[in-house]
Amino acid sequence: MILTAFAHMFSVIFLRAYRKPRELTWLSGMVLLFLALGFGFSGYLLPWNTLAFFATKVGTDITGQVPVIGHHLMVFLRGGEEVTGATLTRFFGFHVAVLPGLTTLFVLIHLALVQYFGISVPPGVEARWKASPEQARQMKFFPNFFLRELMAWHIALGVLGALAAILPWELGTKADPFAPAPAGIRPEWYFMFMFQTLKKIPAKVWFVDGEVAGILLFGATGLVWMLLPFIDRPGGGRGRKFIMGAGVFALTYILAMTFYGYLAK
Repeated sequence: MILTAFAHMFSVIFLRAYRKPRELTWLSGMVLLFLALGFGFSGYLLPWNTLAFFATKVGTDITGQVPVIGHHLMVFLRGGEEVTGATLTRFFGFHVAVLPGLTTLFVLIHLALVQYFGISVPPGVEARWKASPEQARQMKFFPNFFLRELMAWHIALGVLGALAAILPWELGTKADPFAPAPAGIRPEWYFMFMFQTLKKIPAKVWFVDGEVAGILLFGATGLVWMLLPFIDRPGGGRGRKFIMGAGVFALTYILAMTFYGYLAK
């Protein structure tokens, strides 16, 4: 799910499908990507094995480095100062109740915006369609598109159910909070590039702690990324080239740091 969300995000970037009037569609899609990452983070602890316990401890420790609100956010996520059974209960609630509810809401909002503003196409194709409306390919959302999506979801759920039955995931060793952290603790692939970046930042960047500087950098980058539709305005040729270059750089950086994280010992 997270892989397809990332792929969809970059396809929107490279096709400039976020441009006016689809700014709200882009924003709702970004919220859905963050919710998908939240599913990945909250679900990682649920097996309650050694790897999940210490990976969640590291992840919430990083959250605690956020300036001003970091400690309060960490305590909120953990349900206390340490990762305990209360954290497991809290993450289970997030994973099966809070996040599904928010995701359902934003999926409906996203679909409504797509229906209202239409599906974006590359600028060249859009210009041809405006010149010759009869060439435009259209499909009704209901029942045509809805039935196609329903079939795709049935296939996906069937594959998932088959994998769960034939190749069940092992729970591993039960978490022991008093045991030493095993060597090589790493997050899942979708957090790997951030994890590796934070590891490579020096302990001090001027007068700021390295982890704090890295978190601020990722936060600022995420904010600018969400505001792309308002930055790439019509007529800004140089700005569009910069955004395309930034998209290529971001994709290359994520792939490179992810592969590096798995290859590094």
